[in-house]
Amino acid sequence: MNNQIEPIHIISLGAGVQSSTMALMAAKGEITPMPKCAIFADTQDEPKEVYDTLDTLEGLLPFPIVRVTNGKLSATFKEKFVHIPTFKLKKDGSVSMGKRQCTKNFKLKPIYHYAKQMCFATSKQPVILWVGITTDEISRVKPARVKYIKNRWPFIENGKNRYWCEQYLKLAGLKVAKSACEFCPLHSDYSWRHLSKVSFQRAAQLDRWFNKERKEYLHPSCKPLAEIDFSTEEERGQLNMFNNECEGLCGV
Repeated sequence: MNNQIEPIHIISLGAGVQSSTMALMAAKGEITPMPKCAIFADTQDEPKEVYDTLDTLEGLLPFPIVRVTNGKLSATFKEKFVHIPTFKLKKDGSVSMGKRQCTKNFKLKPIYHYAKQMCFATSKQPVILWVGITTDEISRVKPARVKYIKNRWPFIENGKNRYWCEQYLKLAGLKVAKSACEFCPLHSDYSWRHLSKVSFQRAAQLDRWFNKERKEYLHPSCKPLAEIDFSTEEERGQLNMFNNECEGLCGV
């Protein structure tokens, strides 16, 4: 008799290109087994396009999307400690980057909390958390920080990159925006340029507050967002700093 407890499979859904592709593939049985649910950790500061993608996916998936949150990220900015990695110009002219805790506190914690509830509610079934990291972002592959979760990376298993995911979504007729908070300092210039007008205006307003109250900036140039020309930086080869995002649970 096999007494081994079967694990619970859950998708970490950021509603970006990779995780949306992963969810659709799971729905079609192209990645198995069928997950119990997809879980979206909501910072409450995502662009409207991300929430639109979630609404669309909810009508396409045979398993539920569970939305969890640890509160509104931007509501914490007036506290002494800021969770996002803002930039500051030092006296010697160099630029320092603040400590990044937003992924840990506003993505990982609510996901882990929900997974723990599922695990211990079902005789301590282990949780397999699917993370949508592709082969071109392999530096983001990291184990889970808790014992009751084991991360799985289906696209690493299958040798798929982000471009493959983009083509999959195109064939599926689903247009998906990059998943990241409107004001994320890890945006590449390409990402800043392609934010919607409304999202960019919100980010610029928040940036002005950081400039005035904390002498900090959302862009590594340490210039106000509203004064930066974003037309060509990505083409010049600016690195996409999302590849350094801890745990790989943002921007996918």
